Amino acid sequence: MASASSVRRIAATVLAAGAVVGAAALPAAAHDGDRHHQQRPRVEISRVQADSPGRDDHSNRSLNAEWVEITNTTRDAINLRGWTLRDDDGNRYRFDNVVRLAGRATIRIHTGAGRDSRTDLFQNRRDYVWDNRADTATLRDDRGRTVDTESWGRRPH
Repeated sequence: MASASSVRRIAATVLAAGAVVGAAALPAAAHDGDRHHQQRPRVEISRVQADSPGRDDHSNRSLNAEWVEITNTTRDAINLRGWTLRDDDGNRYRFDNVVRLAGRATIRIHTGAGRDSRTDLFQNRRDYVWDNRADTATLRDDRGRTVDTESWGRRPH
C-alpha cells in the first residue's frame, strides 16, 4: 500500500509541475504570436534618398539622385508587375515593366529619365516627387494592399 501512496504523490507532483510549466509557457506563446505580426515584410522600402545632393536644379542628374530602394527580403523571386510606389501628394509609379525582383535583391527607383535595368528603374519625370522635409513612400501590391511605408519628417496638420 505504501507504494500506491508514493505513486499518487509522484503523479500529483508531476501534474503540479506540468501546470506550472504550462502557465509559464503561456505568455511566451502569446509573445510568439505578437512577433509574427511584427516580422519584416517580404518586400520592403529599404532606403530613401528624398533630397538629392547639391542644388535642386531640375536637371535629369539631380532628379535621378532622388530615389527609393525596394528590397526583396526573401530567397524567392517576387513578381512586382502591377505594384505601385506612391507619395503623400498622390504621385504614383506603377511597376509595369518589372516582372520579378530576385531573392535578396534590391532595385532603385529614380525620379528622372533613364534606361531601366535589373537594378535601376526610372519614373521619367521632369519634377521632383519626394518632399525633402517630410513625406511618406507607400508600396502597394497588385491588389492595392499596403506592403510597406517609409516616412520622414513631420507634415503640419
